[in-house]
Amino acid sequence: MAHAQFESTVRERIATAAVESKIRKNLTWQEIADHTDLSVAFVTAAILGRHPLPEPAAVAVAELLELDQDAAMWLQTIPLRGGHSGGTPTDPTIYRFHEMLHVYGTTLKALIHEQFGDGIISAINFRLDVKKVADPDGGERAVITLDGKYLPTKPF
Repeated sequence: MAHAQFESTVRERIATAAVESKIRKNLTWQEIADHTDLSVAFVTAAILGRHPLPEPAAVAVAELLELDQDAAMWLQTIPLRGGHSGGTPTDPTIYRFHEMLHVYGTTLKALIHEQFGDGIISAINFRLDVKKVADPDGGERAVITLDGKYLPTKPF
């Protein structure tokens, strides 16, 4: 088995065990994050295999979720990011984000470039927040804040 496949399999096993424990213990992602000094979005992404956790946070999460010692070690390692099939996502929530970027991606690019110039928004120096707010017309709305550092293109 190739290293990337092995890593993916191990991370999937840890993520599955963590989510099962979260459900069994009736914990929220916020309650898990509260055992670290990190944001709920970062901790959730790390548990799901997208970021490494600092050692104290990895140990705290592993202990809280009653994961094995290997899980605490793997939660600290830098993951192989990407690896998506490249096809259209089938999960309805993820698909909607795909759809939003399909519809508004060029608009976001145009507005960012008009305001900042040629460059990108970092997904490394980045913050994510999700809030539930009341909709004046009834129901609820999701407010999602993507806060990435602007990195200008440097001529060479």
